[in-house]
Amino acid sequence: YNNGKKIANKFKIYFYLCKETMKILFKNGNVYLGGKIEKKDFAVIAGKVTFDLLNEKEYDKVVNLDGKHVFPGLVDVHVHLREPGYSYKEEIKTGTLAGAKGGYTAVCSMPNLNPFPDSVENLKVQQDIIDRDAVISVYPYSCITKGEKGETLVDFESMSSCIAFTDDGRGVQNSEMMKTAMIEVKKFGGIIAAHCEDNTLLKGGYIHDGEYAKARGHKGICSKSEWGQVERDLRLAEETGVKYHVCHVSTKESVALIKVAKERGVDVTCETGPHYLILTEKDLQEDGRFKMNPPLREEEDKKALIQGVKDGTIELIATDHAPHSKEEKSKGLEKSMMGVVGLETAFPLLYTYLVKTGEITLEKLIEVMSVNPSKRFNIESGIISGKSANFCVYDLNEKYRISSKDFVSKGKATPFEGFEVYGKNLLTLCNGKVAYGNL
Repeated sequence: YNNGKKIANKFKIYFYLCKETMKILFKNGNVYLGGKIEKKDFAVIAGKVTFDLLNEKEYDKVVNLDGKHVFPGLVDVHVHLREPGYSYKEEIKTGTLAGAKGGYTAVCSMPNLNPFPDSVENLKVQQDIIDRDAVISVYPYSCITKGEKGETLVDFESMSSCIAFTDDGRGVQNSEMMKTAMIEVKKFGGIIAAHCEDNTLLKGGYIHDGEYAKARGHKGICSKSEWGQVERDLRLAEETGVKYHVCHVSTKESVALIKVAKERGVDVTCETGPHYLILTEKDLQEDGRFKMNPPLREEEDKKALIQGVKDGTIELIATDHAPHSKEEKSKGLEKSMMGVVGLETAFPLLYTYLVKTGEITLEKLIEVMSVNPSKRFNIESGIISGKSANFCVYDLNEKYRISSKDFVSKGKATPFEGFEVYGKNLLTLCNGKVAYGNL
């Protein structure tokens, strides 16, 4: 009896190891394979996917999916996990659990942390927590400049193990510094992922400089503060040949500039977020859960973003999951911190408001949420025979209302509170292990 706890722990470990070597057959699923969704049976044996099926009696478990959809694990290249330094906002454990709940098997963690991952030593602090607590794959970014101060460039070669380089949360203001960064990162084939924002144009703004701001006396952020720096960086990227990625695109001008650059052969990709594709400044309320950076823009911007997804200008959708404490988000539009959460709501929102409305196909949604981000950032994904099982199982018919009370994330601030959506994730397997749900 006194050793009961120890015995229980041993049993849990034994059970866990047994699950890792199990043979599991998944039947009657609608599986995304090679750009198409088709009825398919497949198996996971010792954590690996196979389509070479055994006799049903040889499996330890048979799962009848009954028409549920199986997608390659979603990949989010823009997530704030807040640890180390700000674990009161989010932890790597809670953030990755939120990702797993949403169907993600990989996320890229932004570097505005304490300490900043701007050296090998500082990066190790974060990596140790990832190794200990993450339930899905986490790929850290390195800063572009030391402490994201825009003064001294990091030692890029020593940080080349990072997924990419960004000073997310602020733009690199000095063009010569950005050009030098691009030249150095190009040497080893790395990616510069830019938060494009010209500080000289901000003027204390905190929401879009549009009708809502003018009518209510709020200070606005003009669109050029984003697209002006996008224009600058595209020119530098063309000169240097670096792989360049634009974070959280929100304006029609940015979309147009990136489209033209792609046509000229610039090695550029970009992302936008679910909130920019669904909401506009007309949806704003005097509540901190509507405050993010970049801000919600105008209807014409939203239309341009949707068109950009359709025509391939915008190849990735990322959440910019940015949790804060309840206190930090309870100070209205002016004084609340910038940022909303999104890992647990992104897929159902986009499925409901873009796919079910006929704006894009389900296949396109999987492309921009999994296939393209994994290709651009060289992250393993896909339901591939012989590879680790990285997939999620969605019931697209389940209808419910979004409630932040149900979030696993510590962050509860979402502009989509109460929205009615379709699509609930039932199971996420990451690297052959159950990250969310039950088998």
